Amino acid sequence: MNDQQALVQGTQYWMILSIAAVLPILWAFTLSLHFARPYIVRYLQGLTLRFGGDVWWLSYILMRDGLMVVTLALSAIFLFPNLYMSADLGVPITAPIAALVLFWALLFKVTGDADDNPTTFRIVSILLVIASMLYIIPQIFGVEAADQADSLNAIANLGGIPSALVSGSNPSVSYPILNLSLLGFAATGAVMFLWFLRQTKFEAAEIA
Repeated sequence: MNDQQALVQGTQYWMILSIAAVLPILWAFTLSLHFARPYIVRYLQGLTLRFGGDVWWLSYILMRDGLMVVTLALSAIFLFPNLYMSADLGVPITAPIAALVLFWALLFKVTGDADDNPTTFRIVSILLVIASMLYIIPQIFGVEAADQADSLNAIANLGGIPSALVSGSNPSVSYPILNLSLLGFAATGAVMFLWFLRQTKFEAAEIA
């Protein structure tokens, strides 16, 4: 029974660590596709076939927005306290806030038009850059550097920087971050519900 529990726990840890390690790649692709929009628009303007341009544009939108949704879905695992606060797992300490900021970026895309409105596009761009930095920086200088802390300290005195950027090693900071992120998700969900409810009532009034 103990061997079975150890196997299940080891598989769980491996899956969580694999997701944490692959998320920087997803963040890089998310930013690349988002900021590739001007290039895609210029490329489509050179196409003479309207159908081909529509297929290219729809494919780009599907990959860009779909990748954002996948990144948010994988980042949601850091909202579980038993995983985020585990001392055996190396999780970036600001991962829940990164997921929250990404959720805000998707909210602006849903409620606005980031493709035709320059202001909305800039807001989404800023939120994506902030969210990616909140995840990638502690992942590299915290989680990845923790294994090489002794070697790095021989080159430059890092002090307790790597351990301070890992959630399980710094519970006095990670607890407030997790609670703040959960409250942020709850408040954002409530605002979205009220906004959609208002839009539904407004459209019903116009129809009547």
